[in-house]
Amino acid sequence: MPRLLMSEIHSSCDPAEMAGLMEDEVFKAFSTYAAIVILKMMLMGPMTGFYRHARGVFANLEDTKFVSSEADKKLVRTDPDVERVRRCHLNDLENIVPFVAVGLLYALTGPELSSALLHFRLFAGSRILHTVAYVGALPQPSRGLSWILGMLVPFSMAYRVLSTVLLL
Repeated sequence: MPRLLMSEIHSSCDPAEMAGLMEDEVFKAFSTYAAIVILKMMLMGPMTGFYRHARGVFANLEDTKFVSSEADKKLVRTDPDVERVRRCHLNDLENIVPFVAVGLLYALTGPELSSALLHFRLFAGSRILHTVAYVGALPQPSRGLSWILGMLVPFSMAYRVLSTVLLL
């Protein structure tokens, strides 16, 4: 297989084709739902900070400098609610990043709009439900089912990508 030079790759990217991609309904849907779940994930950091402040819990000694020095060491501890929010954020990182990567490839395979919307909506809904269930400590199987649904969607999209473009 001949190697492509960067100048050859760059010259093959027609700006009109790229603009056309932004008009594609599936790509617009992907962009919308990817932005929603990325924003949801980004809000978990401030939520962790809110829980830390509300509970008077800090992860590092230097974070306590706005409080009296006598109480500094007592404030560096863990809290179950703060840890719950942190684990939820970590779970978002483990699931949303692969969704964005696989979802982009999926959108480029030209799926039907209805199928793509189903995938994107199920994933976004499952992640939002997962967060509500995790942070709100809802009883199982609510969190588990929302996580499973959120895992199945990228696998389904990956199957479409591999079955469309598999070149081994």
